[in-house]
Amino acid sequence: MFTRSASTKPAPTKAALSQNGLRQCLRVAGAGTLGFMISQLMGWNYGVFFTVFPMFLLGLVPVLNGSIIRQFLSNVSLNVLEVSLVIGLLKHMPVVMTLVVLGLFLMRFNLMAKGPLFLFGANGVLTLSILLHFASYPGVDLSDLLASNLMASLLAVFIAMLMHTLFPDVEPRQPPPRGTKPAAQIRHETLIGGMTATLSFVVFQVFDLRDSLSAQMATILILFTLGYFGAQISAAKRAVGTLLGCNLALVMQLALYTQSHHFLLVILLYWLGLMLFAREHVLEGGGSGIGFGGLTTMGILFGQSLGPQQDLVYSALYRFSSMSVALIGTLSVMVCLHYLLNRWEPTRLPERS
Repeated sequence: MFTRSASTKPAPTKAALSQNGLRQCLRVAGAGTLGFMISQLMGWNYGVFFTVFPMFLLGLVPVLNGSIIRQFLSNVSLNVLEVSLVIGLLKHMPVVMTLVVLGLFLMRFNLMAKGPLFLFGANGVLTLSILLHFASYPGVDLSDLLASNLMASLLAVFIAMLMHTLFPDVEPRQPPPRGTKPAAQIRHETLIGGMTATLSFVVFQVFDLRDSLSAQMATILILFTLGYFGAQISAAKRAVGTLLGCNLALVMQLALYTQSHHFLLVILLYWLGLMLFAREHVLEGGGSGIGFGGLTTMGILFGQSLGPQQDLVYSALYRFSSMSVALIGTLSVMVCLHYLLNRWEPTRLPERS
């Protein structure tokens, strides 16, 4: 007779979606869809802001309170001031501008590494990198860019409040445990994040990659793990999520084809796609993984308007290929910085247990 050993246990199944998880899925999908609808109906520029910001706010933070709203809105106000001053005063001095950008990124990553103001730092890094990138190109209306960012941020907060009212959690959420970090680890995470984000900004400027928003966002989002080892896992998940998001958007484009003028049909397919990726995002436990990669990819592709006259096949393939190159380059920089910083005692990470 043979008995079942420990090695023959059935593979663990993925955790089922809780009631709170289902409500968060509905909030994320509903917010992304509502932001897309409003931007399209109003004909506002920079539709990507209106589609991605609500998903960012509700996807990365499962709760909404006064502290989160203050962090989100205060960052927006500071971004407008920073971009206006940096571009207005330093645009003709690229070296000085790069050093100032480095200082701004280091400040944000220091807040992220310390923890309590993580949302303020993360939103600042992502928004600031996008705004500085676009604002530095000639011919871009800086007032329109900053106004769109401000309007999208305010709208994201109102949409988030509406979604939490319509789909509230059924039970209180437990706050995540707060651990303490040694000063050397905080310095390590601050430097590796700030320097990598600055180098990403320089590369996108030098090579004039103004159409690679998805790739630029990918290089920033994997930095939210605050370290090289976490970025490795995040990059792999981000690539899978982007590939799935591109493929799903392409299938939707083929399904719509000449019917894309039926706005309600577009909205329905878009909401279904967001719900699919929101479910994966919640099951992953949050963070910038496969689900969030798919969400932001859908938001970028649909935010730049979807129509039969557009070559979405090229757009999807270009976004995935450019993002893959950007992620490989970002990880290459991070591994070099990781080992260099670990050779210096004040920035050396503690031994991993």
